[in-house]
Amino acid sequence: MSSYKELLAQREKLEKQIEEAKSREYAEVLNEIKQKMADYGITLTELGGGRAPKAAKASRPRASVAPKYRDPESGSTWSGRGKPPRWIAGLDRDKFLIQK
Repeated sequence: MSSYKELLAQREKLEKQIEEAKSREYAEVLNEIKQKMADYGITLTELGGGRAPKAAKASRPRASVAPKYRDPESGSTWSGRGKPPRWIAGLDRDKFLIQK
């Protein structure tokens, strides 16, 4: 039966071998992936690893919501979605409804 110190030495040797094998194979795998991406015209965005360009995000249409409530003192409006602003929080919202 091996002693504790012998087992630790074996583990250290194995970890070093594992790291060497990983670094050797890493370069091969990376080159293979790059080659396939070039052959097929695959982009990082298609793989989900890259971020979409800012222009693409900014051009995404967002539906605006018409305001439903108005503060008579400041003229501020609120659509009724999300966290209520301070001027309407905890109050009867019917008093602030915008008449259409």
